[in-house]
Amino acid sequence: MKTLDVITIGRSSVDLYGQQVGGRLEDMGSFAKYIGGSPTNIACGTARLGLRSAVITRVGDEHMGRFIREQLIREGVDVRGVATDPERLTALVILGIRDQDSFPLIFYRENCADMALSPDDIDEGLIADARCVLATGTHLSHPRTEAAVMRALDLARAHGARTALDIDYRPNLWGVAGHGAGESRFVESATVTARLQATLPLFDLIVGTEEEFHIAGGATDTLAALRAVRAITDATLVCKRGAEGAVVFEGPVEGWESGQQGPGFPIEVFNVLGAGDGFFSGLLKGWLEDAPWPRALEYANACGAFAVSRHGCTPAYPSLEELRFFLDRGVTRPDLRNDAALEHIHWSTNRQGRMGGDWSTMRVFAFDHRAQLEAMEGYTPEKGGAFKRLCLEAALRVQEGQGGYGILCDDRIGRGALHAASGTGLWIGRPAEWPGSRPLVLEPQLGPDCGGLAEWPREQVVKVLCFCHPDDAPDLRARQEAEVARLYTAARRNGLDFLLEVIPSKVGPVDDDTTATLIRQFYAAGIRPDWWKLEPLTTAAAWTKAVAAIEDHDRHTRGIVVLGLDAPEEALADSFAVAAGFPLVRGFAVGRTIFGAAARDWFAGRIGDGDAVAAMEARYRRLCAIWDKARKGGSGNG
Repeated sequence: MKTLDVITIGRSSVDLYGQQVGGRLEDMGSFAKYIGGSPTNIACGTARLGLRSAVITRVGDEHMGRFIREQLIREGVDVRGVATDPERLTALVILGIRDQDSFPLIFYRENCADMALSPDDIDEGLIADARCVLATGTHLSHPRTEAAVMRALDLARAHGARTALDIDYRPNLWGVAGHGAGESRFVESATVTARLQATLPLFDLIVGTEEEFHIAGGATDTLAALRAVRAITDATLVCKRGAEGAVVFEGPVEGWESGQQGPGFPIEVFNVLGAGDGFFSGLLKGWLEDAPWPRALEYANACGAFAVSRHGCTPAYPSLEELRFFLDRGVTRPDLRNDAALEHIHWSTNRQGRMGGDWSTMRVFAFDHRAQLEAMEGYTPEKGGAFKRLCLEAALRVQEGQGGYGILCDDRIGRGALHAASGTGLWIGRPAEWPGSRPLVLEPQLGPDCGGLAEWPREQVVKVLCFCHPDDAPDLRARQEAEVARLYTAARRNGLDFLLEVIPSKVGPVDDDTTATLIRQFYAAGIRPDWWKLEPLTTAAAWTKAVAAIEDHDRHTRGIVVLGLDAPEEALADSFAVAAGFPLVRGFAVGRTIFGAAARDWFAGRIGDGDAVAAMEARYRRLCAIWDKARKGGSGNG
């Protein structure tokens, strides 16, 4: 049985999208970095829709090439066909949104890695494992890349796979327009037409805009061009017509009415770049599940609508759950990127594409403490930073490259450790609150509008601790919720996961309803954390109510971690035994129980670095074992 639904072949690049909208590319001041290139976009778009996808391409042996490879993995795309080219750089594209009709872009593709793709890069075993192989037009523009595409198509047909072509005509990538004409979508060229027509009979499905069929058919009248293409291939033809939707021709092209159409969507045109790749992603979902063409076009038009309404290409594409929600509910406002319900589903169901890893189990060593360390005998800022590097060393010894481990570390005392943790595979949470503050005060370096979050790496999780209680005075509650909401909004704006920690026991008496009540209050304030960090609730009833409060408002949350409050291991074991019975509780985030004794002895000079690391490693390992045992024996409540 084949394990892949689709393999795409061709361009891969890093897209730098201007973040200012409505100005010239010359005046852009900042850029967002995404993966790009038509086949790379389609591989990601189909993966988000639940198809098993792979891409065949080349990337450079440098930071941008590694970024593409790592992001593809996060998106769930098979990268066996991604070769690393030691001699060439990864392609780069700079793009902007000038207005609803103008989208300037510059291709930096001179001797780039993906244009070195050769027949030797085509693995027959990989091709044989796919139900469909999709080529894109740019890689028919050079003899070497064309030979690679031809080999892939020959193997696909030999192994019973479907074949598809995205015409994807970019005149300057065919050498018929200059570098400054990256936005151009059509320049007549008999040479390009002849090269395309030589390959058209090899495909079962051919997709293009009207202009792309003009170049493929050698005519600037669209129906005449479609008939010219039909004369040389029996492929199903799908012509994209912008606001007029798309038309499918399985047989003769007698007129637009002789084709099949699917429903479109009345949305605002914000950014057309990458919309065709989103369209093709949805179309492939329908085609490969043998849906009727109107249904396949509905998928395609919806995915194109998402792309047109959002910033970027791949980041705009929907998850399968998001697509289903949209098709069931319909359009409630034309600017989809400002549809709060839709955007939350988009965010929460595509999180793996932003921060990879399997976080269904969370064993977090929390050493983001500041005031507690500063109060210890022998503390100095320099020694504080050095100790947190020891904490990181202990965490890495326990992690040993495995998933499911993490740290909480601050940027004030622990900056060195925080920076060193990047890229280790650890889940990394970073506090944003001023220690012990009530009412809540945020760290001053975040700035009055939390603009400091723009400097945070995307792999870091914004964590905020709020000391709060259902019995708080209304003005205090409103003030704290407003501060949390301000931080939450800024975290979303910067593409950062958000963890909310609530501790009511330090404020007033607690019972089985206390934490659940707080959770519901924060949701009512419009705050939807990716993570919750909760006190170790002592009864199954309290956990049942807390979990229900979360799932009633956001069934897409990443989950809950249990904090420690400096409890001894025996007490934590008891609390873990209760919490682990609830699947939404992913694990723990414990600090002083692990580092407290070692820190006191190390700062006082009673033990050295090695003994401190060994002591913390041993305690962390024991807690991980206690949690894993509790989870294994959990009753599965909730």
